[in-house]
Amino acid sequence: MQEWTIVALRTLLAIVILFVITKILGKRQVSQLSLFEYITGITIGNLAASIPLERESSWYLGTVSLAVWVLTTLCIEFLQIKSKKVRDLSDGKTTVLIKDGKILEDNLRKERLTLDELMEQLRSKNVFKVADVEFALMETSGEVNVLLTKDKQPVTLKDLNMLQLPEKEPTAVIMDGQLMEQQMAYMGITQQWLDAKLKEKSLTVKDVFFAQVGTQGELYIDQYSDNVQQSKVQDTNQAVLTLLEQCTTELQKLASGSSEQQRKQLYEQCSQSLKEAIQEMKPVNTSNS
Repeated sequence: MQEWTIVALRTLLAIVILFVITKILGKRQVSQLSLFEYITGITIGNLAASIPLERESSWYLGTVSLAVWVLTTLCIEFLQIKSKKVRDLSDGKTTVLIKDGKILEDNLRKERLTLDELMEQLRSKNVFKVADVEFALMETSGEVNVLLTKDKQPVTLKDLNMLQLPEKEPTAVIMDGQLMEQQMAYMGITQQWLDAKLKEKSLTVKDVFFAQVGTQGELYIDQYSDNVQQSKVQDTNQAVLTLLEQCTTELQKLASGSSEQQRKQLYEQCSQSLKEAIQEMKPVNTSNS
């Protein structure tokens, strides 16, 4: 087997191994990293990169090293769940940076954080005055979280003694022209309700690229691009028809309420002309739908 083929196969093997390892270690490895998780990510990446390019016959030892590192990581994470002392040792502790609007200089030096960096972190939380901060601390991941003073906190519905009804997050019910039955069941939506909503816009499920139900039950629809122009024309025709029908009704009212024969005949002629125009437009509207 040629050398480039061996390298290609080993690369594919490394990709599969990395994917499996990431699945095993869980979502923590792709979220905000703690100190130990940062070291784990770097080490696993280096070990995986060495597997495809190792020329010696013992290249598989890199896989063994990966397996040992993953098992060690899983053991440490298990111990972290069981013991706070292990968590403090591996990940460190949170550090208070601001308390009661006062910057704690000793803790800043301990974390080797400058005032410029602290202010940058505060601005990222939309905080521009240190005096507005009741409490600020640095998490083990390096992120700074801020608690504002009571008078600077946003007003909530509870503060206004207003009842807030429970809401569900917006959920996709159609993707790529296919019904998402599991999400529909979660939202308590029936296919009959969805079909009725689509029918109002002269659409079927296969016409819809993406549809989402909002927190208040409103339906958002995004059609395939080749249907957009057709939908606009259809909506325009329907709007014109509705306007003409309203004008016809008003003319009929004016005709019935007019005492002058000449003016009454004029209203009736205009009303009849509009009716004929509506009849001519209706077949066009039907063909567009």
